[in-house]
Amino acid sequence: MPAVVVEDLHKRYGEVRAVDGLSFTIDEGEVFALLGPNGAGKTTTVEILEGHRPRTSGDVSVLGHDPATGGRDLRERIGIVLQEAGFDEDFTPRELVSLHRRMYPRRLGVDDVIELVGLTDKRDAKVKTLSGGQRRRLDLALGLVGDPDLLFLDEPTTGFDPSARRKAWELVENLRALGKTVLLTTHYMDEAEHLAHRVAVVVQGRLVATGTPDQLRAAGGAASRLSFRVPDGVAVSDLPRLDGGIVQEGAEWWLETTEPTAALHRLTSWAVGRGVELGSLSVAHPSLEDVYLDLVGGVADVGEEVTG
Repeated sequence: MPAVVVEDLHKRYGEVRAVDGLSFTIDEGEVFALLGPNGAGKTTTVEILEGHRPRTSGDVSVLGHDPATGGRDLRERIGIVLQEAGFDEDFTPRELVSLHRRMYPRRLGVDDVIELVGLTDKRDAKVKTLSGGQRRRLDLALGLVGDPDLLFLDEPTTGFDPSARRKAWELVENLRALGKTVLLTTHYMDEAEHLAHRVAVVVQGRLVATGTPDQLRAAGGAASRLSFRVPDGVAVSDLPRLDGGIVQEGAEWWLETTEPTAALHRLTSWAVGRGVELGSLSVAHPSLEDVYLDLVGGVADVGEEVTG
């Protein structure tokens, strides 16, 4: 059974359509990434799913509950990690996790959660002494201590250095291995590509694409880049005819093609037949970021979403 079902979701503020007919499902145990530029309607959608914002119309089910009326039965089964949360500066991580833990009937151990997010050496330090990345780990700990079936992660690695980001990714992978469902919003396409089973791209309140990262790359039709080097004395006219045309930039030669396998075969067959060694031969396939930029087109970030 799906953990989340959204059908024809709308949210309007006067003439402003913050969410304009979204429909998608999230399966149990799935990491689902909701992507889009600022102002696309992501935050509004997530707040509706969390039960913190009423919808104008549409049907929504979260863990079998309507979030508008689910009440305590729903809130005890979800965890929320906000993009930015406030803490009492004089508490310690151990004290805050212990305090939040008491609010849930099903709970994880305080020290277990602190170890899980990598704050063991800071568990008794005052919050005011923690770095930005360490505070985000504390956010994660508070979202996890109730052992949620569904975890909402809003920009979970903003402000993290590369090492901290990788550790956060490992944490999400561990949750995935435990069968937890995760709804992730992020502006880091490599993060979505690494963590998510499926992604949905929202532009101006509307769903423009959904699927696995591989499916979106295939559907997008973005070109792959085939690059190589040839020995001195070889001219472009000596090479086989390849779709897209070959460009020479210094010592590197490259072409963009939507049929990289065929292009690579023609090129390497030509090289083998003439005894030519192709140096630095590589094929770079389009990334999720390439596809995302094509999908959002000329839509620029328009600042904070409407939350009135």
